[in-house]
Amino acid sequence: MKWRRVRAVTRKEFLHIRRDPRSAVLSVLIPILLLGLFGWALSLDVENVPMVVWDQSDTATSRTLVARFAGSPYFRVSAARSYRAIEQAIGSEQDDAALVISPGLGERSAGPVALQLLVNGADPVRGGLMLNYAQAVVAAYGDELARARVAALGLAPPAPPFELRTRVWYNPDLETRNALVPGLIAMILAIIASLLTALTIAREWETGTMESLIATPVTGPELILGKLAPYFVIGMIDVTLAIAMGRYVFHVPLVGSPLLVFGAAIVYMGATLGFGMLVSVVARSQLLASQMAFVATLLPSFLLSGLVFPIASMPMWLQVLSTIFPARYFIAILRGIYLKGLDVSGLAYQFVMLAVFAIAALALAVRAFRRKLA
Repeated sequence: MKWRRVRAVTRKEFLHIRRDPRSAVLSVLIPILLLGLFGWALSLDVENVPMVVWDQSDTATSRTLVARFAGSPYFRVSAARSYRAIEQAIGSEQDDAALVISPGLGERSAGPVALQLLVNGADPVRGGLMLNYAQAVVAAYGDELARARVAALGLAPPAPPFELRTRVWYNPDLETRNALVPGLIAMILAIIASLLTALTIAREWETGTMESLIATPVTGPELILGKLAPYFVIGMIDVTLAIAMGRYVFHVPLVGSPLLVFGAAIVYMGATLGFGMLVSVVARSQLLASQMAFVATLLPSFLLSGLVFPIASMPMWLQVLSTIFPARYFIAILRGIYLKGLDVSGLAYQFVMLAVFAIAALALAVRAFRRKLA
């Protein structure tokens, strides 16, 4: 391999990118747009849930219960006067939850007074979180009332059988953004590395310039390495932008070493660039190459990498399938560095798997290119 030839191919690819400014602009704008959209719009946190309350009791106790919901950061309370109004509010998605308080709450009664909690289950994840938050508010207030009644009788309230002391590690505020933003680096590199690289060789076949390249002394590895170099540089620029936006725009903590993030990105880009080049060699059409890269990289990076959906909650066959996608290991590395401050020793398995994917993808791309020429 002669580096002079590699530099010549790299210069040719840079010239093509410069002559097509739309691709260069998109390669910088896409990371910013993705980080902005996902960082601000995509959130699994439930706050300010619109809740309608029908208080049929209208006593000091019932009003205090309603005030507990209104004072919680999870609910935004409004009043209703009938069950029909509640049905219309939840059906039209004007409200996502409703609380119906039966008459007699706060008065002396033989048994407990019924409370009905209605939750919009169209979104099961959000509905489950709303249900848990509302049950916690009611349970805390009910325990407080029970203790007050025991104290009014001159008795000592019973001691709880246990005391739970909770502590959240690595993401104390349970911010969804802290887990999503680092993982978005994998999505960004999948777009830049796979989609743009998938068009390189296919473009040469479509424009008819591949025959001219074949006639030169450039070998297959030199051609592939030279064509990958510009997109590697673009990818590193995008990683820098993503880290800067995560730190200064979304205020995501980076506990570990930024250099280790770049190191992991280099290995991951080797895998994604190699796969994109393999797709470009196999598919001589740019349209087919882009479709193959989208299906084989972007979708798995979003659905099967653990970025949004926990891998442990997936069916076993999907968990096994996710092991063949490098984004799974890269996102685990990013979260380990960002949130836990792990070093290479703590992420050795993930780094080894990424290296295996990178070597295999680049080797397959070179071999496929030689077969295509043969």
